[in-house]
Order: sequence, then structure tokens, then C-alpha cells
Amino acid sequence: MKVLLLNGSPHENGCTYTALNEAAKTLNENGIDTEIIWVGNKSVSGCIGCGACAKGLGRCVIDNDGVNAFVEKSRTADGFIFGSPVHYAAASGLATAFMDRAFYSGKSAFMGKPAANIVSCRRGGASAAFDQLNKYFTICSMPVVSSQYWNQVHGSTPEQVLQDEEGIQTVRVLAKNMAWLLKCIELGKANGVTFPEPEKPIRTNFIR
Repeated sequence: MKVLLLNGSPHENGCTYTALNEAAKTLNENGIDTEIIWVGNKSVSGCIGCGACAKGLGRCVIDNDGVNAFVEKSRTADGFIFGSPVHYAAASGLATAFMDRAFYSGKSAFMGKPAANIVSCRRGGASAAFDQLNKYFTICSMPVVSSQYWNQVHGSTPEQVLQDEEGIQTVRVLAKNMAWLLKCIELGKANGVTFPEPEKPIRTNFIR
């Protein structure tokens, strides 16, 4: 089993990475393989609303910033942890643009797979960013993995993040819970319990 961890920070080895790395270490200790993927620090385009992905292309029409490659990796992954710094009480612009396109163009790669997010901030705005990122999972039929508190770490440097003992413990508990749920799902599959067959979406417009 494998969990992909997405680092949505422009800093490859900063505070967000520090939290994700703690989760990855705990997952490894519990028998789960991991891979941390960095979105980078170059521009990531937001969705341009062309609809090509849903009209037969099967992927995002923008193909130069790692989104499509991430979606392809996601098809064989078993779970996900998305990490982002907090910018203006929200996820980073990089993480938001990346996840908008990944989830819209590649929804089938995520359905039924456990997910969680971790946010990193200096002081405030963590709960708003945390709520924002959870919405990607709950629109894609993904079990949301919880911890003993909201998944947030505090600090301006990786060293300060590691001093946030409650935050780091919350990340460890999250990873243990993720490993437990993945093993439960695997055991269920071995005994004939499969994910429900998706229904065809019904879209209701409020103005006709």
C-alpha cells in the first residue's frame, strides 16, 4: 500500500515538508510506502474552464506543471495527504490551483481512497485553510482521515515546527489512523467488500 503526500508549498524543504515528512515516517513505521511530491515554485495555472478533460480528453489540457503526472500516480495510490502553508487564511495559491485541476480532471483517481490534509502556519488562519482543503475530499467520495485535533503545525521555520509538540503529535496520530484505515480497507477487499458503484451525477440548476 502506498500514500502520496503533496507538498503545496513554494519551499521544497520548509515547514509544510517538515510536517509531511513526519507523517511519512510514521506511515513507513506502520508498513505503508510513501512518496512526497512537491508542486514546485513555478507558476501553476488555475483551471481555465475549457471542459476538455470532461469531453473525452481524460486529462487536463494544461500539461506543463505536473498536474497530469500527479493524477496518473494517484491512480495506483491507496491514500493521500495534502499539505499546504497558510496564506491569508487559505491554502497556498499553488496548492489551490494544482488541486482544482487535479480533482476536476482526475476525479476517478481519488474516489474511495482515504485522504487528509495538513496545514502549516506561523500563527492564525489554520482552521480556515484546513476546512478548505477537506472540501476536495468530500466532493470526491473520499473517506476523510482524522486525528486527535485539527491537522495543523505552527512555526516560521522547520526547527520551530518540530518544537510544536502538539502539532507534531497530531500529525503522527493522523498517520497512524491513515495506516489503520488503509489496512481495514485492504482486509475488506479481501473479504469481498468493495467500494459502492458510483451513480451517474444528477445536476440541478437553480435558474432555468
